[in-house]
Amino acid sequence: MSTTANASATKASGASLTPVFIRLKLSLLRNGLRQSSKRKAVWITSIVFTALYAALQLLGLIVLRGHPHVAALTVLLAVVLAVGWAFVPLFFPSGDETMDPTRLAMLPLRPGPLTVSLLAASLVGIGPAFTLVLAVGSVIATAHGGAAFAVGVPAVALTLLTCVALARAVATANVRLLSSRKGRDLALLSGLVIAVGIQVANYGLQKLSNAGGMARLEPFAKVLRWVPPGSAMDAVRSTGQGSYGLAAAQLALSAAVLALLLWWWQRGLTKVLTSPDSSTLAAAEPERKRVSTGLARLLPQGRTGAVMLRSLRYVLRDPKTRMTWTSQLVIGALVPFLNVARHNGNSYWAFMAVAMVGGQMYNLFGTDGSAFWLVMQTINGPRDAYLELRGRALAFALPAVPYLVLLVTALTAFTGHWDTLPEVLGLGLALLGAMFATGAVTSALLPYAVPQGNAFKNVGPGQTSIAWLGLLGGLLAASAQCVPLVLLTVWLHTSGHHGWLPLLLPLGFGYGLLAAWTGLRIAAPRLARRLPEVLAAVAKA
Repeated sequence: MSTTANASATKASGASLTPVFIRLKLSLLRNGLRQSSKRKAVWITSIVFTALYAALQLLGLIVLRGHPHVAALTVLLAVVLAVGWAFVPLFFPSGDETMDPTRLAMLPLRPGPLTVSLLAASLVGIGPAFTLVLAVGSVIATAHGGAAFAVGVPAVALTLLTCVALARAVATANVRLLSSRKGRDLALLSGLVIAVGIQVANYGLQKLSNAGGMARLEPFAKVLRWVPPGSAMDAVRSTGQGSYGLAAAQLALSAAVLALLLWWWQRGLTKVLTSPDSSTLAAAEPERKRVSTGLARLLPQGRTGAVMLRSLRYVLRDPKTRMTWTSQLVIGALVPFLNVARHNGNSYWAFMAVAMVGGQMYNLFGTDGSAFWLVMQTINGPRDAYLELRGRALAFALPAVPYLVLLVTALTAFTGHWDTLPEVLGLGLALLGAMFATGAVTSALLPYAVPQGNAFKNVGPGQTSIAWLGLLGGLLAASAQCVPLVLLTVWLHTSGHHGWLPLLLPLGFGYGLLAAWTGLRIAAPRLARRLPEVLAAVAKA
């Protein structure tokens, strides 16, 4: 008797919770828009652009109806949507206030009804509407016959619910991470993911636009049609072709994965709602002894090693510095490879990576901010300034030089032109050394602040022209320094002295070292004289 009563109470609470959470989601959205007119304008603009883009995608899928390979495209589209939904809470943890279930920990709610109610509330928003439009368009593009359209209804529902449940389960499993400093670090990487995604999508669209481009999706579709929610979407094609047993198996697989996701999500909710707060645990733990990483033992002694260690720790610990370095390294490698694959080019595309990595030297003191006064107190003349600049340059060179060597070698292996490896690597090292030289001078003459509070703003107020002047001027000066080596390379090619081309590797390495040393020597006395001006510039964040 009591078991029946408890079950009925649970069902009643689940039924009553769902409209409450839906109203809560709408109230959060409405109150958020009331905070500022700017936020309301951004939200309205995003709705308009999302609606237009969804309409174009729907129109495109309808136009592709009847294409022999459209089913491969819809399967891939469903899987890509699911992957996007899985990564959204990691990179945009504050985009939805209801993503954090710890706010409900003090309420007497059971995980089962709470899961159902949160799932229903998650269907309210721009993202679910966009996913629904693409899923409906995919069904229209692939369905042939009444039975296929009938199967399309549960296929669309399974696709949408799988995407939303996956996002919620991932967010719940990582809720402690997303509310911590590491979670904010992940949010800073969103720009990198978007940039890489744009490059990959651009490359993929160019390949698909060629003759027979969609046929290249078939090998991927053969695997992804058994990966939910792609399996649910492919059930529409199977039904249209009369394979009803295969369609039933694909729908059953998608339903099973959805049930597994809901179970994982409910288990995560139970853990979050019943486990103590991490801050309480951290306060209760005994103090641990700090373990040295041993990095200091590998660096030179004296001021140079100390400056290198401090700069490398900035890269490892400061979220903005780490995000900048990661984005430059990833995009600097991705763009050359995509251009080589697209245009059948050569490994000279690596110079783009050299420019991006070397450009980090053009504002050595910007991330210090007002703390630069501590560095200023330790510089008593050109000698100390030279050691400070040398330590920062070596800290940049420590990852940059191996990265350049690996990138040029990989590009050369990709193109198969091994004879160009010495000259490309030699010229790249020479350009990197020249950029280190001009970067040191620019950092002393044209410093600017790097705001830490804004993840997407890298220049202090009123200093944009200074940043562009330093970057463009430094790039031009570094390129001019490498003109003699470039002329030598051209002469060796045109005069037929190809046997001397391998000497460009050691020559370029030595040229880069000489250029960097000269630039540091020129910049040191200027930095020693302009310490107050540098502090005033970098403290404007």
